[in-house]
Amino acid sequence: MSGTSMDGLDVALCRFSGSGSQTQITLEKFDTITFSEDIKEEIRRIFAKKEIDFQQLCLLNPWIGQLHGRLVLQCLDKWKIEPNEVDIVASHGQTVFHAPKILHKLNKFPNATLQIGDGDHIAVTTGIITLSDFRQKHCAAGGEGAPLAVYGDYFVFSKQGENRLMLNMGGIANFTYLPGNLNSHEVFVTDTGPGNTLIDAFARKFFNLPYDEGGKIAASGKIHEELLRCLKKDPFFSAPFPKTTGPELFSLEYVLLAQQHSGTTSLSPEDLMATLTRFSAETIAEAILKVCKKEESYHLYLSGGGMHNPLIISALRELMPDYPMAVTDSLGISGDAKEAVLFAILANETLCGGLTDFGSREGVPSVSMGKISFPA
Repeated sequence: MSGTSMDGLDVALCRFSGSGSQTQITLEKFDTITFSEDIKEEIRRIFAKKEIDFQQLCLLNPWIGQLHGRLVLQCLDKWKIEPNEVDIVASHGQTVFHAPKILHKLNKFPNATLQIGDGDHIAVTTGIITLSDFRQKHCAAGGEGAPLAVYGDYFVFSKQGENRLMLNMGGIANFTYLPGNLNSHEVFVTDTGPGNTLIDAFARKFFNLPYDEGGKIAASGKIHEELLRCLKKDPFFSAPFPKTTGPELFSLEYVLLAQQHSGTTSLSPEDLMATLTRFSAETIAEAILKVCKKEESYHLYLSGGGMHNPLIISALRELMPDYPMAVTDSLGISGDAKEAVLFAILANETLCGGLTDFGSREGVPSVSMGKISFPA
């Protein structure tokens, strides 16, 4: 799994038995292989941009596939595991553009998303059967191609008698609601807006850092309330659930426009980082509170890079004092590994599972996902 933060490739080695609600999974090994700045720059040339060098996109598709394949082999060698001991590689690929109708607003075109890192190249490089391109079936069945966490969340993390919210704070934040009655028709999933994407972008822009480690930069600044108000005015936040979004909307330009409207273009970098961090926390909390019932109790389980930002966590505790919080590590799956593990679960379902009925609702089509590539 490589997310919109593009910081590296998450590689999880998982052992399965069963499928669907009977899925049993053990996370055997996990590592994140950090991308070099050269790799990041090659991806950024086309990432979340409407106008690109088309040759760059064409070349990156196999190049990323081969790169991911080599990194998988690197991990297996480190873990002293032979490739022929692995049944399947499940590859999310690298998202380069996300275009649901809520963003592109072109009536004649459907929801769309594009992940590169060709599965055939991964299969040939590793010698292992590969499942990839999971999001296309979701779009074909009427979904937006995201969030896909709902499927793995439901199979692995649901618990009788406890309403759970699985909050993942990657580049974009999303959460899955898992009802304590285990009714798959009530499962709910949506993006909430930015997680780390804006914080990371401005850490690079002003401080030449990949991210604000420990929220230290933001902690040294002050929240600017008028800028925060302008950041939250986008129609995305008032659009009905479920919905998805990406860095295509939440970009440097998005923030600059909000600064112009709020008269804060001369705001210090530290104050801007403080405000963007609060922006992520408030939009996450407001989305959750909007869909949860006041008379019911919920437990919140955190994953993704945002769980390491103490400012975001402190703000969430302040904004949602009645929601007990823990990281998914307490449920047996590392919060850093969780997204990679979820794609392994999707692959297991495609190969070994049936079709779980999530009802006829927007956002959670009842489908199996992933294209199969053979090594030879």
